[in-house]
Amino acid sequence: MRTTVGIIGAGPAGLLLARLLHNAGIDAVVLESRDRAYVERRQRAGILEQGTVDVLRAAGAGERMDREGLRHDGIELRFDRRRHRVDFPALAGGRAVMVYAQTEVCKDLIALQLEEGGLLLFGAEARAVEGAGTERPRVPFTHEGREDVLECDYVVGCDGFRGVARQAVPAGVSRVFERTYPFGWLGVLADVAPSHDELVYARHERGFALLSMRSPAVSRLYLQVPEGTDAGTWTDDEIWAELERRFETDDAWRLERGPITQKSVTPMRSYVHEPMRHGRLFLAGDAAHIVPPTGAKGLNLAVGDVVTFARALTHLKETGSSERLDAYSATCLRRVWQAERFSYDLTTLLHRAPAATPFEERVQLARLERITTSRAAEADLAEGYTGFPLE
Repeated sequence: MRTTVGIIGAGPAGLLLARLLHNAGIDAVVLESRDRAYVERRQRAGILEQGTVDVLRAAGAGERMDREGLRHDGIELRFDRRRHRVDFPALAGGRAVMVYAQTEVCKDLIALQLEEGGLLLFGAEARAVEGAGTERPRVPFTHEGREDVLECDYVVGCDGFRGVARQAVPAGVSRVFERTYPFGWLGVLADVAPSHDELVYARHERGFALLSMRSPAVSRLYLQVPEGTDAGTWTDDEIWAELERRFETDDAWRLERGPITQKSVTPMRSYVHEPMRHGRLFLAGDAAHIVPPTGAKGLNLAVGDVVTFARALTHLKETGSSERLDAYSATCLRRVWQAERFSYDLTTLLHRAPAATPFEERVQLARLERITTSRAAEADLAEGYTGFPLE
């Protein structure tokens, strides 16, 4: 099997890249190890930055998002039982974010790919990337019990942290930067209307809490818990009681309860692999970097990666110049490190470290006071949250 771009992974990054390349007249094949049903129900991110929203619209994948997604013009910060709203459009040049689940993004892009795009193979497990340093890289894969090989001009690894793509980068070339946090997020989906019309980020002496949503009828909520926590050890009543404590305010606001339909624990880590390119192999999304979910950057960074690649390959096609393709890693990493910095800052701002001293806790509160009393500090938060520019 032969194509110009072999894409490993049919998450939002791989699917969007296939769409962008199709629109640019560049052929691609997508290999996805899981079946379609799994990809379309895999719960992940739900916040789309302004740039991601704009890219999906321009790619022809924004119709349902615009109809069913929830535009959010701000977030609320809570600490010391107080509430403070951060107004995104007023602080970030009119930008906002969209609440639209990753599962829905994938459904939209899959439908477009199957109707208009190139080959998308589910149940196709890539076993390796061979010849990444040559002009003809290959991806051996298994599909429906048969062995096959995808020969490409370029391979883009959108196959996540545990995928095969990054393993093809020689150890002597790789540099890894990482941090593991001593806590995680206990996340729940609940069949109850959100108790607030925007996301609420709460700093509490018992730990962080986040009120989010997936739709007007489904709430997504998170609690900071110790690293290694088993979600099954928390009863529904214990979860709701703890959420109520951490969201408490001095006004009449109340958290509405409802049936919890899903529980899971997300570990917290920061990770960057440099470079994001080796020869004809390009890494994108979680294959190259992971951010703690506090800043809602994971999916949006992946979008930035594949947009950068698609623009660079289109530039090569139109001009014959590989300058932008050669700059792929450096271009992406500038944005990646700003997102890592933002996510780290927001995580350390709102979470209670297990070994935090009274001094560190007071500094944390001082940082929150600064944001709520300084337009410059508040604008920095709004600009970072709504997204760093796509170069």
